[in-house]
Amino acid sequence: MPVIVVANPKGGVGKSTFATNLAGYFASQGHKVMLGDIDVQQSSRAWLALRPASLPPIAAWELVDGHVVKPPRGTTHVVLDTPAGLDGVRLQETMRIADKVVVPLQASIFDILATQAFLEKLLAQRAKAKIGVLGMRVNVRTKAADQLAHYVAQLGVPVLGYLRDTQNYVQLAAHGTTLWDVAPSRVERDREQWEAILRWVQS
Repeated sequence: MPVIVVANPKGGVGKSTFATNLAGYFASQGHKVMLGDIDVQQSSRAWLALRPASLPPIAAWELVDGHVVKPPRGTTHVVLDTPAGLDGVRLQETMRIADKVVVPLQASIFDILATQAFLEKLLAQRAKAKIGVLGMRVNVRTKAADQLAHYVAQLGVPVLGYLRDTQNYVQLAAHGTTLWDVAPSRVERDREQWEAILRWVQS
């Protein structure tokens, strides 16, 4: 059962956008996917509550004794959306179960510097996990994209791809849907950006 963790200690970088759409992709392929949140508040349930019953199902974490969490029975794929400030014991526990870690990162120097120490911790604790950086809200033809790629290359971590800044993600999220739940022609450009990312996630 592959476990894909989406992590960055900085808030507002697009973790939930990526996590929900990745879970939506797995669901569209017929997998029994669970979308969870390391935070016991289970904030991912708010998005799942908006998801129409007619779409491929995505399960939430089951709560046991009010705080222990586990995948629902039959789960084949797990996507974990982590909270801002992930560190310490929770980070260590998360890395122990992770097969892949995707770090969404915007291309500004401020975001890069704020994430540097976290990436170094991940590299030190990764165990079996493979780590990749995903450029969020990035125009691949800009100097900012080059700057992000240069920084990440110095750490020996791959840049999985770049997702553009578009209202498609905002509008889809408001209805509990993903790129994989609407007509491909409506989001063709965005789906193309996911091709290399999905190859890495599933490799």
